[in-house]
Amino acid sequence: MNQAQFTTPSAWDKRITLAITGASGTPYALRLLELLVKAEYQVYVLISSAAKVVLATEENLKVPSKPEAVAAFFTERFDAKAGQIIACGKDEWFSPVASGSAAPKQMVVCPCSTGTLSAIATGASDNLVERAADVVIKERGQLIIVPREMPFSTIHLENMLKLSKMGVTIMPAAPGFYHEPNSIADLVDFVVARMLDHIGVDQTIMQRWGYRPS
Repeated sequence: MNQAQFTTPSAWDKRITLAITGASGTPYALRLLELLVKAEYQVYVLISSAAKVVLATEENLKVPSKPEAVAAFFTERFDAKAGQIIACGKDEWFSPVASGSAAPKQMVVCPCSTGTLSAIATGASDNLVERAADVVIKERGQLIIVPREMPFSTIHLENMLKLSKMGVTIMPAAPGFYHEPNSIADLVDFVVARMLDHIGVDQTIMQRWGYRPS
């Protein structure tokens, strides 16, 4: 078990949980993690087994299996400070994100598989990703879900509507094109910038509508 998760969080006044699940769209998650680290957030990272398969497929990244190794892997990749990235396994029920008395008040599930979407909507809490989301909802925190699927079935839409009525922000990975993107990275930044706006992180990675660079 990752011992770093039991340290006092007072050194970090900004904490957030990032869950990465088994849907296409892992570049969004990696870019979001990179910018949260730069914004000096402490990030609890939860990665499902399916997400590791997608990361290997889309980003050619082989993410380690043990939480301690996952934290070290991303700490090195994003030049994070010691203890800034904390990884938790799916059954670490004693981690801070599993309890309303300790969990960060903000959480992003990016990308969010439709299976995870369903589990969160029904309060299944069968693994730490689902439990962490359940905690944020019950504690009236901020939960952002980034589904990546098309087309959405009635089941998917009903689950999203149910969560939206609870105050969850549903933010599909649907980049715009009015900023005239020149690369896949530009499309990724469009979506990540909107997430950062909602989280409350100042960002300059995307030009805002109606403004022109000086």
